[in-house]
Amino acid sequence: MDPHKIIHYPLMGEKATMLREKENVLTFIVDKKADKKQIREAVEKMLNVKIEAVNVMHTTNGKKKAHVKVDKSQSAEEIASHLGVL
Repeated sequence: MDPHKIIHYPLMGEKATMLREKENVLTFIVDKKADKKQIREAVEKMLNVKIEAVNVMHTTNGKKKAHVKVDKSQSAEEIASHLGVL
């Protein structure tokens, strides 16, 4: 599956900002059918970063949210800045 079809858009809310600052985690809305492995590969390919872990959840409005923990050697803040989230 195309990485641009898996990753829909990054989230910029209060919780996503807190996770990005404190835990080096990026938050995305992703395709409902994508699994953790596909999400990991898509983020690594699109952003050229190393990923430690992926956690997913389904929101109450029917979307799928992915919390992607970036490797300690890279900064989620810098990646978010590159994405235009900041």
